[in-house]
Amino acid sequence: MKGFMNKRNTQQRRHSIIAILNQQGEVSVDELSNRFETSEVTIRKDLAELEKTGLLLRRYGGAVAIPDEVTQQFSAKIAPNKLSIAQAAAKLIKDHNRIIIDSGSTTSGIVQQLNDKRGLVVMTNALQLANSIHELENEPTLLMTGGTWDPHSESFQGQVAEQVLRSYNFDQLFIGADGIDLARGTTTFNELTGLSKVMAEVSREVIVMVDSDKIGKRIPNLELAWQQISVLVTDDRVEPSVIKQITEQGVEVILAPYSN
Repeated sequence: MKGFMNKRNTQQRRHSIIAILNQQGEVSVDELSNRFETSEVTIRKDLAELEKTGLLLRRYGGAVAIPDEVTQQFSAKIAPNKLSIAQAAAKLIKDHNRIIIDSGSTTSGIVQQLNDKRGLVVMTNALQLANSIHELENEPTLLMTGGTWDPHSESFQGQVAEQVLRSYNFDQLFIGADGIDLARGTTTFNELTGLSKVMAEVSREVIVMVDSDKIGKRIPNLELAWQQISVLVTDDRVEPSVIKQITEQGVEVILAPYSN
């Protein structure tokens, strides 16, 4: 019981640190140590953990809030159809699964579906997603890729992120796409496809989440080939002939009810 209370006190203190930071813009270790009547070592540990989950940036002697341009995109409301797809995809997640959620407007909808899952380990490369996952009441274990910030995809990319991913293995990857090439697989406008490929390599099952209007959209950069994909979750506006072409590639198709 004591261990549980200690963990609960730590969580409450860290939530309070974020609240203070959001109000003031910056905090010092000395100020927080006095306010919470705890050691500077404990506060530094709190700040280190909160930085890992993308909730703040540490600076000498304290921390500063994440810049608005990094976090504001995630606060936008998720479109109803993307949410419908996310709800269908989340049904594939079992308790204690180890999952990756890639950055993206459709994949972000899956986070709010996770509260009824127990014992999850969740890896992401997006600060906005990490922030949202950290707020979940069921407190899944949260992992961040780290790496080089890519403003186009609003996510971390690059060799450091790839190395971190390769040190784990996962049950499922949830990933979006800019387009679906019926002959080849998922396509993207972003030329940085290395991390997506590594995410797929380290995951037992790859679930692609896209709106139906992206299917058949030809974009030059191939991201994931059909043989790397297990499931495609989309809305029910897809033609039966198109579903047939996809299932012939060995991919299961799940249709969510279209919502606007």
